[in-house]
Amino acid sequence: MAGGRAAFLLGTALAALVLCTAAGPMAQAAYPEKPITMIVAYGAGGSTDVTARMLAPYIERYLGGARIVILNRPGAGGEIGFAAIADAVPDGYTIGFINTPNLITIPIERQARYGLDRLDPLVNIVDDPGVMTVSADSPFRSVADVVANAKANPRVLTVGSTGIGSDDHLAMLLLERQAGVHLTHVPFPGSAENYRAMLGRHIQICDQNLGEGLRGIAGGDPVRMLGVMSRSRWDMAPDLPTFREQGYAIDMVSMRGIGAPKGLPPEIRRTLIEAVTKAAMDPEFQAKARETFQPLRIVGPDAFAAELKQLDGEFRSLWTEMPWK
Repeated sequence: MAGGRAAFLLGTALAALVLCTAAGPMAQAAYPEKPITMIVAYGAGGSTDVTARMLAPYIERYLGGARIVILNRPGAGGEIGFAAIADAVPDGYTIGFINTPNLITIPIERQARYGLDRLDPLVNIVDDPGVMTVSADSPFRSVADVVANAKANPRVLTVGSTGIGSDDHLAMLLLERQAGVHLTHVPFPGSAENYRAMLGRHIQICDQNLGEGLRGIAGGDPVRMLGVMSRSRWDMAPDLPTFREQGYAIDMVSMRGIGAPKGLPPEIRRTLIEAVTKAAMDPEFQAKARETFQPLRIVGPDAFAAELKQLDGEFRSLWTEMPWK
């Protein structure tokens, strides 16, 4: 009896061990078991929102049919949304778009509710240069026209942006500095609000990104772009001169990529990076991105983190020379 009982207990233990061993891979393969929240730190209809809603179905596909829910958390130049990503439980069920330069400039200019050290950059998706856009009936046809008017009318011209320390705002400050003029800054919670204010003649100039301006023109909006803030002209707008061509060395680009709270389990992190990368490289998504004028630049996690670190150093140096307020 004792031998039989021992054999029974041994067999039970072995069976339990086999079940546990089999359950390990199954448990890991189960991710994701519930919907994933993708936070967008700007309002619905803006560039980041457009990219997020276009990319999400492809991430779902490469995650094996997962469901992604877009959550817009606009405000404070992006701080509310970035903080929501950083504060989330690092379990793979909260990711979101992180945008430069706001992601970097906000903690430099004030005591922010997040820090770069609390965010994990996974994959960059878009690299969108800045442009200066006006209504089609505006008297401004070049950057020189804007500068001449600003010199004659200090602090009268209104320029919209997506918030203090945004790429739009910094571009305006650089133009003021290089041209020796004074403009009036009007911040908005997102690019859609900024653009609509210019269309409604509530502001005279909309500093925005190239993709936003091109989408507006393609949609029939009565607007005109005056220049692109990049070192060379873009294929999407070959007739649009750079600011450098017009005498102002202003290069301002917004990176938009997927990030997560720091501390993801390694396997889940690898799964997300692989799915997002495959989604961004999917020919269907890339075709849609071209159709909607989104300048793609897919950057992996290590290079993405390195670029953010470099930008942090550059913007900290700029803050000491020219604090933005």
